[in-house]
Amino acid sequence: MLIWMRGEPRENEARAPMTPKGATDILAKGWRVVVEDAPNRCIPTAKYHDVGCEIVENGSWVKAPKDAIILGLKELPEDGTPLHHRHIMFGHAFKGQTSGRTLLDRFKVGGGKLLDLEYLVDDTGRRVAAFGYWAGYAGAALSVMAWGLQKRGKTLGKVSAFASSTEMARDVRASIDTIPTALIIGAMGRVGKPAVLRIDDYA
Repeated sequence: MLIWMRGEPRENEARAPMTPKGATDILAKGWRVVVEDAPNRCIPTAKYHDVGCEIVENGSWVKAPKDAIILGLKELPEDGTPLHHRHIMFGHAFKGQTSGRTLLDRFKVGGGKLLDLEYLVDDTGRRVAAFGYWAGYAGAALSVMAWGLQKRGKTLGKVSAFASSTEMARDVRASIDTIPTALIIGAMGRVGKPAVLRIDDYA
């Protein structure tokens, strides 16, 4: 069995769908693990090499053996090319999204399969792969940052990736004149719960 983690083609996408620890677990089961060298990934390629993964050129998944399972996070470029492999990713194709039909047609023409992470659930029907704590934290932090800038007559604009939550908290603190006493975003759930920020982060 071969799993091939591709680089993410979307601008500013630094996340990885598999960690070196996850790769180690898969290798221990006898799988072959190939990882594309992606300079923008939050986890350095060397970390995957160190645990025994094969490292290949970014974007080379298109020439991977047909039986390879291509692991990614977000959508592929909309170039219309047929998709021959099995792909694991967030396809964003089943809820009427504009490009969803095009993506599914590419799988149909190429004979490949989409294993959409959004529909991977456990025995209780709960999603296995979903945004969680840090998505809620980041969303709440950006909301505070936008609020602080708006009070100064400015807008948040484009945001780049933060290296750590400490770095993000520092930038949030620099964007506000007064520390909010409370912030409520969402409700329960994996993203809503961590949206309750510690004021100490910004004191």
